[in-house]
Amino acid sequence: MLRATKKWLLLKISSVIMVPFMIWFLLKFVSIYDNNYQIIIEFFLDPLSAVIFSIFIVITFFHSALTISEIFEDYINSEKTRKFANMMVYLSSFIIPAITIITLYKL
Repeated sequence: MLRATKKWLLLKISSVIMVPFMIWFLLKFVSIYDNNYQIIIEFFLDPLSAVIFSIFIVITFFHSALTISEIFEDYINSEKTRKFANMMVYLSSFIIPAITIITLYKL
């Protein structure tokens, strides 16, 4: 299978997987939006909510990294610059969710 085909397929799969997580997140966000700080902390201390939110963050950043990588493929002509930009995007798409999840579990 071609690399471009794999990326396309991963984009479609991550999009489909992201839909139920996005619906869950929006419903939960609406329910805790006007609450005080303690209610929000309790939401993230719930193990099920923490796990679902963690999966949501990882899938979202994975999908975003693939999408941004495709944009780089289209608009950056220099191979060296494109590889560096892709490396930075993939690195940040690993580091930012990791920091978020670690912070979430340290609450």
